[in-house]
Amino acid sequence: MTFKDHFSARAALYAAHRPDYPAALFSHLAGIPANRNVACDCATGSGQAAVGLLGHFRTIVAIDASRSQLAHATRDGQVSYVAAAAEQIPLRAKSVDLVTVAQAAHWLELGKFYDEVRQVLAPGGALAIWGYGDPVLSDPGLGAIVHDFNRGTIENYWAPERMLLLDGYASIPFPFRETPQPAFTLTREWTMAELGGYLRTWSATAAYVAAHGEDPVVAVERALAKNWGPHDTRQRLEWPLYLRVGYA
Repeated sequence: MTFKDHFSARAALYAAHRPDYPAALFSHLAGIPANRNVACDCATGSGQAAVGLLGHFRTIVAIDASRSQLAHATRDGQVSYVAAAAEQIPLRAKSVDLVTVAQAAHWLELGKFYDEVRQVLAPGGALAIWGYGDPVLSDPGLGAIVHDFNRGTIENYWAPERMLLLDGYASIPFPFRETPQPAFTLTREWTMAELGGYLRTWSATAAYVAAHGEDPVVAVERALAKNWGPHDTRQRLEWPLYLRVGYA
């Protein structure tokens, strides 16, 4: 199984520090398909989106090509985790009411993935993809430090696919009957340690470490510490979500 694997080596960090998604998003998604029997979360990673679907669908199948990420996924008896690529969804034809991809569509071979989605969607079923770009900190000074790290220190280590995400997925092909969607925002109140953990999950951070043999987030934490406050101080972060939904 070949895939663009940017996160297996940091699967534990990813599971611990990637944010999950607003409950309001999943309540909204549950109302989109005609039925709520089966949802399939593709490229699930640590299962942040799969867990969010709990309570909205009878059966939830979460797939990812990375066995390492699946090994660190949030476990719940209602979520079935399967090692499989999004381009090879291991479910029978016309059996899925909602297919989701969170923060991962830019890594997929979209043509093959879309073919799979058309095969597995039940009548009245839908595809929902979403993602988020750079975090916005409520404190402008702290935000500038993170921005300088993101757009300076590690800028050249981002994969080209990152631009699809920063474009809000507006430029990717989406050959489904699309419907307008409301805006959602992911918010967190994090300590500096939690923010540092999140920065270490970035694929560009991992690429920098591979190239230089040192952790670039250490310098970011030193700069943040000067104005963050006590170690348990929490700062607000926001990520606008980009959501596209369509029917086959």
